[in-house]
Amino acid sequence: MYFHISIATALLLALCSSAVVAAEGGGFNPAISLILDGRFTSYDNGTDYELPGFMLGGEAGRGEEGFHLGHNELAISANVDDMFYGKLTAVVADHEGDTEVELEEAFIETLALGHGLAVKGGRFFSGIGYLNQQHPHAWDFSDAPLIYRGLFGDQLRDDGLQISWVAPTEHYLKLGGEITRGERFPAGGASRDGKGAGSLFVKMGGDIGESQAWQIGLSHWQADIEDRTSGGHHHDGAAAEIPTYSGDSQVSGIDFVWKWAPDGNASERNLKLQAEYFIRDEEGTVVMDDGSDTPETSTYNGKQKGWYLQTVYQFMPRWRVGLRYDRLESDNRGSDEEVLSEAGLDDEGHTPERLTLMSDYAHSEYSRLRLQFAKDESYEDADNILTLQYLMSLGPHGAHRF
Repeated sequence: MYFHISIATALLLALCSSAVVAAEGGGFNPAISLILDGRFTSYDNGTDYELPGFMLGGEAGRGEEGFHLGHNELAISANVDDMFYGKLTAVVADHEGDTEVELEEAFIETLALGHGLAVKGGRFFSGIGYLNQQHPHAWDFSDAPLIYRGLFGDQLRDDGLQISWVAPTEHYLKLGGEITRGERFPAGGASRDGKGAGSLFVKMGGDIGESQAWQIGLSHWQADIEDRTSGGHHHDGAAAEIPTYSGDSQVSGIDFVWKWAPDGNASERNLKLQAEYFIRDEEGTVVMDDGSDTPETSTYNGKQKGWYLQTVYQFMPRWRVGLRYDRLESDNRGSDEEVLSEAGLDDEGHTPERLTLMSDYAHSEYSRLRLQFAKDESYEDADNILTLQYLMSLGPHGAHRF
């Protein structure tokens, strides 16, 4: 293992140093927070991970086995002035023996446009779905649902512009839209001169008496994709073949959350029920790029869908238990079934599903210890996955969304 000082690392260190100096001078005084995430993971199945019917990308996968770092975050945020807010989040994680630093978020957001309007620009998590906007340390389980893994590579984020409006109504109503670069998975190629993807979303919610609250959301994302890549395949010592997809992609989803706490006091007991459903339609071309002038090619018409349902119950102060069920389906067709199979788009007659149990203890809002067990049948060789995790928050961090 070695530690590689990248440009992002140097930039991050410079920002931290500048922030400290400025704060000592009584001027710019940002909030700096650190999330520490450490894990131990045990698998029964030692084969390479796959998700039949889905081309995996982004951060999709089971993660490292044994002791390893999780999703460690360093965030710097502040009001720039009375009009703008800014935030930068960097992630430090281990990947295949290397310690990597990645710029996860870097955006500005308006504070005082009025009339419920807000504009965000830079790199940010998309507003589609429910879980997508949350940082992993705020998730109720240590990993993303299978549908997020299969469609978004765990989470959908990109560089671009978001506009949202909160209506002046009795019940919560938020409308939003985004136009983004379309270069990051599940898009690719930054088509249309760097305006290759876009999304629309609506969220509605309200209270039921003093003890219950609900929210429902609808969302749609689409992109013109050029050479979206997935993991490579080796054949008898030959060069790796890299599956790429070019064409159209559309994802539509619905999400629902219901919360209960006696008399609105969630500190003693509370219950949350959460569900999301997504469906993706794609039409284009899959190429197995082996570096030659005549790579194997297939037309591709794919439909993939999936959902998850989870519930988390805090039965006494500091202690919670949770249960989650995931299920996926795919129906992918093309002119060359062998090419689709090599690209991971053959469902192999298998329906991916998973059942996960979780229990955690939070000594305070800044520390959490978690034990999680998953019966994972997301690919043909069933797996039993045990995860031990700690999450520690150093410094202030923003309130989590509904």
